[in-house]
Amino acid sequence: MIDIKLLADDPERVKASQVARGDDPALVDEVLDADARRRAALTEFEQLRARQKSLGKEVARAQGPDKERLLRETKAIASTVRELSASAEASISERDALLTAIGNVIIDGVPAGGEDDYVVRELVGTPRDFAAEGFAPKDHLEIAEGLKAIDMARGARVAGSRFYFLQGVGARLELGLLNAGMALAVERGFVPMITPTLVLPDVMRGAGFIDRHADEVYRLEADDLFLTGTSEVALAGYHGGEVIDFADGPKRYAGWSTCYRREAGSYGKDTRGIIRVHQFNKIEMFVYCDPADAESEHERLLDMEREMLAKIDVPYRVIDTAAGDLGQSAARKFDAEAWFPSQSRYRELTSTSNCTTFQARRLGTRMKGERGNEIVATLNGTLATTRFLVAILENHQQPDGSVVVPEALRPYVGLDVLIPAP
Repeated sequence: MIDIKLLADDPERVKASQVARGDDPALVDEVLDADARRRAALTEFEQLRARQKSLGKEVARAQGPDKERLLRETKAIASTVRELSASAEASISERDALLTAIGNVIIDGVPAGGEDDYVVRELVGTPRDFAAEGFAPKDHLEIAEGLKAIDMARGARVAGSRFYFLQGVGARLELGLLNAGMALAVERGFVPMITPTLVLPDVMRGAGFIDRHADEVYRLEADDLFLTGTSEVALAGYHGGEVIDFADGPKRYAGWSTCYRREAGSYGKDTRGIIRVHQFNKIEMFVYCDPADAESEHERLLDMEREMLAKIDVPYRVIDTAAGDLGQSAARKFDAEAWFPSQSRYRELTSTSNCTTFQARRLGTRMKGERGNEIVATLNGTLATTRFLVAILENHQQPDGSVVVPEALRPYVGLDVLIPAP
């Protein structure tokens, strides 16, 4: 959640953030009202507790009618104290529930609006002119079926819609991609991690994934565990409740995991192929740092995503995502969108988010600061994921149905060209 002190000291900034997100700014006043009631109840509670203690001494010394009067007052105060304590607890619960409904305060410069209100930061590369080459581009599934790289039919037979098998060169291409991504992360000083894909509710909630989007996640009710849609969740909980020492710089991790998403509300969207599926693999970068370093770390993550996109050699653009499309935890998010020839448009491949102190405050992750222990900042970013295969297959396809493996991936894939199966 956001810092209650920020909300109290600068409510207009938080309201402006809510408006930019398309959320209700009135929540800010509701939180402040609940907190005022909490403080008022606690003040009266402390005053009466002090009177309770002094009465105890007076009762011990009193005799006759005075003692009876003091005992009646003691009983009345005890009842009021219990009521005030309950009132304060109720106000705390109300305040905290309202606080969890407020998204992270956006960073200055984030565009206001929804999904279509992004700002393009840069364009890299030029889409191929397939017409000039004399053939029409196929979509990734048609290419993959010719290569016997993806089997959607058997995936649906085994697990239902939006599941698939990667086979043969498809499996080799994904493993090569993920290994290349992890190699880059290690080269840049990230600690490689293979993370749990099941987490406790407190971790899922702390990472900001079930307040508004509970319908997007898989839950194992019998065990009260959640399947994660990104290793960001497990990595956000990795240092939960700890005090981190940043004497040697930020803590940087690269998590390899299988990811699960219900894709609720996506009926009819991207039903063909592996663009939008229930299960996929991903390398996710995750950083803990001093909040003062968060924006520079964000640029570092974006630079690494650029490096990975250069390795797969596809045209892409970087967008500054609008506030209403950020997700609750992010204060700013940059998406890198690759060109998909079959759709003649850019589609998201990677995103990197600066979550400032939002997740760490929920999870109790702190650092040694000048004024004692202070809340850290967290950031995340995708380095490689299954959807990369779509961009590789479509952008590097050849007229005969083969696909040229990007040069940087060849040592990891073990092939220079993917050849159509006989």
